Amino acid sequence: MERQKAKAVLEAILFTMGESVEVERLATVIEEDKKVTAEILAEMKEEYDNADGGLTIIELDGAFQMCTKGDMYEYLIKIAKTPRKYVLTDTILETLSIIAYKQPITRVEIEKIRGVSCDHAVNRLVEFGLITEVGRLDAPGRPLLFGTTEEFLRSFGVKSLEELPELSAVQIEEFKEQAEQEISVSVNV
Repeated sequence: MERQKAKAVLEAILFTMGESVEVERLATVIEEDKKVTAEILAEMKEEYDNADGGLTIIELDGAFQMCTKGDMYEYLIKIAKTPRKYVLTDTILETLSIIAYKQPITRVEIEKIRGVSCDHAVNRLVEFGLITEVGRLDAPGRPLLFGTTEEFLRSFGVKSLEELPELSAVQIEEFKEQAEQEISVSVNV
C-alpha cells in the first residue's frame, strides 16, 4: 500500500476507534510489518505535533491512539461545562411526565399509558440526563426500570418529586376523555 494511503487508513482507524489500537492489528490492515507500521505512525505523530491542529497520536504500550493535544484541555473543559440545550417535544414531555409521576416504571408500562412506542422518547431523555435506569423489575425478562435524575429536578426547578404539582380528579378525567377520543380517532382511521 502506498505510504500516503497507509497514513490515511491509519488516521481513519485511530479516529474512529477512539481508543488505543495494537500496532499488530494496524500492520495487518495496511499489509505492512510492525516495524514499518510503527515508523509510519511515528511520522504521523510528528506531522500532527508540528501542525497547528488540536490532535496528536500517542503510543501506549505497543498500541497507538489519536487524542487531543494537552494545550486543548482548557477548551474542552469550557465546552463540557456549557449547559446543553435540548428540545423537549410534546411526545418527550409526555413520556417524561409519565416517568416522573409513575417511577420506577418500565418502557412497556409507559407504552401502555401512552398507547404508542416510547423508545425514541426514552432514549432522548436518557441522552439529556433527565432520566436514568434505576434497576430491573423482578419479572420475566427483567425489564429496565426508569426514574428521573437530579438533572430533572434542576431543570424543572424542584427540590424533590414531592414538589411536582398534583393532578386534580377533574384533570385526570379530562386526560382520560382525551385519551379515549384519540383512541377512537385512530380506530376509525
